[in-house]
Amino acid sequence: MSMESYIHLARAPAPGMPIVFSFHGTGGDEHQFPGLIGQILPGAGIVSPRGDVSEHGANRFFRRTAEGVYDMADLAERSRKMAGFIRAHRAAQPGVPVWGLGYSNGANILAAVLFQAPDLFDRAVLMHPLIPFAPAPQPGLRGLPVLITAGRRDPICPLPETEALRDYLAAQGAQVDLALHEGGHEIRPEELQRVAAVLQRGVA
Repeated sequence: MSMESYIHLARAPAPGMPIVFSFHGTGGDEHQFPGLIGQILPGAGIVSPRGDVSEHGANRFFRRTAEGVYDMADLAERSRKMAGFIRAHRAAQPGVPVWGLGYSNGANILAAVLFQAPDLFDRAVLMHPLIPFAPAPQPGLRGLPVLITAGRRDPICPLPETEALRDYLAAQGAQVDLALHEGGHEIRPEELQRVAAVLQRGVA
């Protein structure tokens, strides 16, 4: 798969810094998170693809047939395509740590890639994910640090689904942490503090 499979923003990392892949939510684009990542982790490399599915004009990373109802065949195909894109960028920066951050639909495509190819990421942040299906066992997730953030009252990503994803990741041996706020689908300041702590951990 090509490094140019998606319209994207890319910035090379400073020496000793990781590359952070960022994945926007529905209706966002490749500009949604690079600025935030740059504030949290100056010098980090960034690869930020734009979803190549249009839902009534809103960018997404895979199709759905209704709210919370995924086109599973399309999700599998789009996940393979994204995994190839990520692998190509990894190959261009050998030895550089690779982290992933996604929000909402972006968290879902990141999670789907992790289910298929957990070797692509050294650290992952899933903000308000919704995985309304039971992923297959994936022993390659063992030891992977994963932060999940969510709102207790999120109408789009119900808390039981979030907890089920946490439990699945924990069962695979991932180092999973769940950070909840009292709101809904919005990203809150205390949530960003947790995200920043994960991204900055171990970075000089």
